[in-house]
Amino acid sequence: MYRFAMLCCLATLAGTPLLSADKAPLPGTKPLKLSRPLDEVMVDGISHFALRAAEDSAAGRAAMWKRDYSNAAAYGKSVAGNRQRLRTILGAVDPRTPSPRIDILTPFQHDSPAARADTYAVHHVKWSVLDGVNAEGLLLVPGGATWTGFVVALPDADWTPEMFAGLQPGVAPQAQLARRLVENGCVVLVPTLISRSDEFSGNPLVRYTNQPHREFIYRMAFQMGRHIIGYEVQKVLAGVDALEQIRENRTKANPKSPRLSIGLVGLGEGGLLALHTAALEPRIASTLVCGYFQQRENVWREPIYRNVWSQLTEFGDAEIASLIAPRSLVIEACAVPEIAGPPAARPGRSGGAAPGRIETCTLGTVRAEYDRAKVHYDKLQATNRLHFVSSGEGNGTGGTNEALSGFLEGLGSPVALKPSGKPATGGKRVDATARQRRQVSELIVFTQTLLRRSAKVRDKFWNKANRSKVAAWTKSAEFYRNYVWEEMIGKLPTPTVPPNVRTRQVLDAPEYRGWEVVIDVYPHVIASGILLLPKDLKPGEKRPVVVCQHGLEGVPMDTITTKGNGFRYYKSFAAELAKRGFITYAPQNPYRGRDRFRVIQRKSNPMKRSLFSYIIRQHQRTLDWLKTLPGVDPQRIGFYGLSYGGKTAVRVPPIVTDYALSICSADFNEWIVKNVSNEDRYSYMFTGEYEMFEWNMGHVANYAELSTLMTPRPFMVERGHHDGVAPDEWVAWEFAKVRRHYDLIGLPDKTEIEFFTGPHTINGQGTFKFLHRHLGWPEK
Repeated sequence: MYRFAMLCCLATLAGTPLLSADKAPLPGTKPLKLSRPLDEVMVDGISHFALRAAEDSAAGRAAMWKRDYSNAAAYGKSVAGNRQRLRTILGAVDPRTPSPRIDILTPFQHDSPAARADTYAVHHVKWSVLDGVNAEGLLLVPGGATWTGFVVALPDADWTPEMFAGLQPGVAPQAQLARRLVENGCVVLVPTLISRSDEFSGNPLVRYTNQPHREFIYRMAFQMGRHIIGYEVQKVLAGVDALEQIRENRTKANPKSPRLSIGLVGLGEGGLLALHTAALEPRIASTLVCGYFQQRENVWREPIYRNVWSQLTEFGDAEIASLIAPRSLVIEACAVPEIAGPPAARPGRSGGAAPGRIETCTLGTVRAEYDRAKVHYDKLQATNRLHFVSSGEGNGTGGTNEALSGFLEGLGSPVALKPSGKPATGGKRVDATARQRRQVSELIVFTQTLLRRSAKVRDKFWNKANRSKVAAWTKSAEFYRNYVWEEMIGKLPTPTVPPNVRTRQVLDAPEYRGWEVVIDVYPHVIASGILLLPKDLKPGEKRPVVVCQHGLEGVPMDTITTKGNGFRYYKSFAAELAKRGFITYAPQNPYRGRDRFRVIQRKSNPMKRSLFSYIIRQHQRTLDWLKTLPGVDPQRIGFYGLSYGGKTAVRVPPIVTDYALSICSADFNEWIVKNVSNEDRYSYMFTGEYEMFEWNMGHVANYAELSTLMTPRPFMVERGHHDGVAPDEWVAWEFAKVRRHYDLIGLPDKTEIEFFTGPHTINGQGTFKFLHRHLGWPEK
């Protein structure tokens, strides 16, 4: 019944006669029998494949480590490369400002100290971190000369430093770790974290969104090889630098005083930062992580600002903890502020924030990951430096006495915990909203500066490409092709399952017949599409093929139909080319189903993969099959895609060299600006397409660099003046680099751009001539 209904729909859309349900498959293929729409089968299959890869990731991580457990020094040396790779994927790579110091804010802003208690004082402070980026927060200083250590205390993202220090309500007294530590003699620095509010997520010159601040910064930073996690790790490290300077000055003033250790404590998002910072910084003697540590294979369910490229290929929480070993680490299973998702879009703000939840970790997942971390402490004979503590059944309030005592013991201060006194009072309160605005704004400005400078970084990266002649370019470009595929897109292994091609005829027009095709790529992963064969194809004749790619939320029939919304954009270009005598193939790409496909990107990124990792392998397997068809000339297979299909045009044919040419329609533009800018209405910073962002693309390859990888094969851009993807100026600017490249290499006739007066659509004028000319098929 489903098949009959689907065929009726296809026939109505394409204006072709209805086919009987028992048409024979293409010769050499098996009959296609499916009870669900192919796009749903494809998206669900890839999603399942991605989920299984993440779930199975722990077993493969050992290959990334070459640990030497013979002693602490040897161990540190053996994991140095892992530590550096973690630093890189967190984006904590920019040089911090020199001469660190903690500045107590002047009385012109508010009284200093901000507050006093019987045994300590509280100061509003800031310290420099990166060029133009400062951290702000509180410094809690014990009274008297006896200090027990230096601590950076990291609250959850939605807690202010004042809440963590007990100066304002909102945090249970037991979880006020900053206050409890200073009461026990520690000098405590409390940074302000970027919150989950959406108050400053946007631009008044464009619009505001419902993205949490952390997501808004994540989006632009990810494309530039940076991360909100890395930025805040840098703030913590700068705080450690400054505390270390205080320690050194104190030691110089009193050489006989004990050399105090530096530690980190964090709860919720602060626990995430404490764990990652301690893994990167051997100066940290003791770390307390409350409510964050757990099995991380389901990180795709968490907010997108926890999405770290390639993390699960090398680092679960246990592996990150192993970078802290043999130093002291306390893991506390406890409740955290739970987040059901991003803020609801309210009037005056666009929606589109990525889904994601934060829930209190179950005791079992915490214990399981702790047990994996314990193996490394045991092998280093440091079992007594790793502690597991549970508050209640893992759902109680964080900051238990046992956890805090274990942390202080690791810090070298095994003192009996003092009972909490009265919170500090007095002084004027800082404007927390204005402080948050400054913190958000500084990171936005820093990232936008990276954007403005990124072209120079790309130029430097590509300066070893040899454009002296075609042969030299082809040889030198291979490094860049492999780098883009492996480091930016993500390279899946070559498929090993049999293709098992299945087909069924679905169209019978006067000029051509159409078959729906399904090909196996990986377990649960298929490639599919519609093949159009002209009826005048003669036995033994070899013809060129044009692969006609649909855009976002499209299906292959959109490129064939002469009716409805599909025709509005695609002008039935697959059918029109078939009428001209080309064999055409319209693939189903998996960007369909809104969050159903976008979650594939979330599941895949931690495994160093993206949506295009699968698309590349689908296209390669499809080409392998197309080349076996009796009427196909395997040397003359071209690609022509619109919108997301145009996005495919600059990512797939540059990698899959079996494509003889590529045409990018309605997508080519200054792609890095389009993804990162917070000043332009065209930017994906303001839309719901949260899967667009590709790790460090801004420093690797823009559309110009990707397009040059087509050389010596032809490449063309089709652009409507009224296309809302980007302004003409962006398109022309980026294409000028492509044209210059083809000119310099001696192939000026192999690239061109056609501007036309029209919207986001196939024009089919200059592009059709381009196909005829470069695929060697005469125009009728």
